[in-house]
Amino acid sequence: MTKSFRSHIVLAATVLLAGSMCFAEDGAAIYKSKCAMCHGAAGTPSPAMAKAMGIKPVSDPSMATLTVAQITSTVKNGKGKMKPIVGLTDAQVSAVAAYFKTLK
Repeated sequence: MTKSFRSHIVLAATVLLAGSMCFAEDGAAIYKSKCAMCHGAAGTPSPAMAKAMGIKPVSDPSMATLTVAQITSTVKNGKGKMKPIVGLTDAQVSAVAAYFKTLK
């Protein structure tokens, strides 16, 4: 393998890695696009949504005790009136669950 060819391979790998990182969504962005419409931007649903869907705010003591694993399960499987959220990878579900735990 020539030095020039190896350089091209390294450059291509670097560009691919950087490009994939640019498209990765963090938990906050996923929450905003998939969850905030029901759960509220800061984790406090509107009074109408809370009543209609039975959604508790993140400030509720029962919500504070949820683990990331429990939130992940709810996102994947649904719970109560909440349907499972489809179209997310396991990494995205984990990221949004971890983000949800940061809301106060």
